[in-house]
Formats: sequence, structure tokens, C-alpha cells
Amino acid sequence: MSMMALALTLLSLTASAVDWQGHRGARGLYPENTVGAMEEALKFKAVTTLELDVVVSKDKKIIVSHEPWMSEEICSDKKGVRVKGRTQNLYQMTAAQIAEFDCGTLPHPRFPEQKKVRSTKPTLEEVLDRVKSKSINFNIEIKSTVEDERDGFQPDVKAFSDLVVAAVKRRLPVERFTLQSFDWRVLRYLRSAHPDVRLVALLEGAIDPEKVFKDLGFAPAVFSPYYKDLTRAHVEAFHRRGVKVIPWTVNETREMTELVNLGVDGIITDYPNRIPAP
Repeated sequence: MSMMALALTLLSLTASAVDWQGHRGARGLYPENTVGAMEEALKFKAVTTLELDVVVSKDKKIIVSHEPWMSEEICSDKKGVRVKGRTQNLYQMTAAQIAEFDCGTLPHPRFPEQKKVRSTKPTLEEVLDRVKSKSINFNIEIKSTVEDERDGFQPDVKAFSDLVVAAVKRRLPVERFTLQSFDWRVLRYLRSAHPDVRLVALLEGAIDPEKVFKDLGFAPAVFSPYYKDLTRAHVEAFHRRGVKVIPWTVNETREMTELVNLGVDGIITDYPNRIPAP
């Protein structure tokens, strides 16, 4: 076997071992964070994990949504009128009220390939009940911020985290899911209160591995940075501490291949149809 052929074979084997995660299901192809988006992602055999975001409703249901409000970019009310700003606070609405809004018909300005189909924000239970029987894992982001807690868009970190853990564990064993957050208060609390749950530290901005460990206070199962900030040296530094590296959100096949060559353990993408062939 030639050196070129050997290199291509090794790359193929490496790519096949990557944890390919469908971001918000398959946001580039179907309205985000919906049951349909999850089912769309599962059409692609390379996808091994569904990535999604969760918030809390007034009746303490876990809602699959990137924001704790109805986004004016993608949502309209039951009369078909686009919502405005942050006026529709999901934490002040019941799950039934939330389900009256359509977050899939409006054309998405940043994802022209996305299907336009009436879609509602489901509960986490609805999503898991539809797809948990399939051989798929889940990477669930707790959408917590200090500002949203202060402004009444979420419960306190402990209550929020406990509600999510309880909802997930009712339907999945711990080996089938990870919990992630940009709010490291969440991760520190989960580490102490639910030590069996694998945690993912999300970061946007400059990467300093030692600072991550110091600021977080422990080594997470996974470190998940913005992919353009990541270097081979970063990957190696986290690997030395036994931490996997799964960058977000990578939407071009060429860049996916470059990251695989850096040695990442997974890749989060809006476009599972662009995952390179093994």
C-alpha cells in the first residue's frame, strides 16, 4: 500500500470513530430543536448523537428550545403573526401555551436549505419518546445565564439542573447522554449533586486549557469550544487530562476533515448531510 493510500485509509478509520452530532437536530435542513429536526438528523447514518437545548416552562416541563423566549427570527403566534423581541417568556407559559406557537414556517434567514414546515417547541419527553429507542445518544445543553435567572426567564441553577436531570433519567440511562452548558455554575452544581452524569464544558473565546481546569474546578468529560479557536496543541492538552474535545458548529465538509486531522473526538454540525464519507 502506498503512503497516500495508507494516509487515506487512516483518515477514513478516524472519521468513522468521530462522534458526529446533529446540532439542534439538523438545523440546516429542518426547523431547529423540533421532533422533525431530530428525525431528519437520524436519516444520516454517520450521526451518533443528537444535540439539543432545553429551558423550563411555567408548569416545570423541560422544553426543547435555544432561547427561554419565542424568537422573533423563527416564531409566530397562533394567528400567524411574527413575535417581537423577548415578549413571550417561556418560563411564564405552560407547555400547552408554548405548543400554540409555530417556529418552523417562517423562512430562516441564515439557513436557506431549511424546510418550511409548521413546527412547535416540544417537551424533552416528547423528543426522547420519539427517538430514544434508536441507537443514538443525546448531548443536552442547559440554556442558563446569570441574566436570564435575574430577569425571570429561568429558575435558579439548582432547580433548573435538577429538573433536567430528573426528566432525562426517567427515559435514558446515564451512558446515553451528556449535559452541557456555557454557564459553568450549572456544571459545578451538577458535578456535586449528580456525579454520575457526564459533563461538557462549552466555551466561546480564547482557549487556555489550564485556565479551563482552574476556573471550572475539575476536568469535564468533554471540552466543547468554537471550532475556529481550536488548535492541535489544545486538543493534545485536553487529551493528556483524559478530556475529549468536540468543537461546535462546523458546517463545511473541508473544515470537518481538517478537524478530524487535528484529532478531535466529535464534531457538532447543522448539516449532517455534509459529514465526510468514511
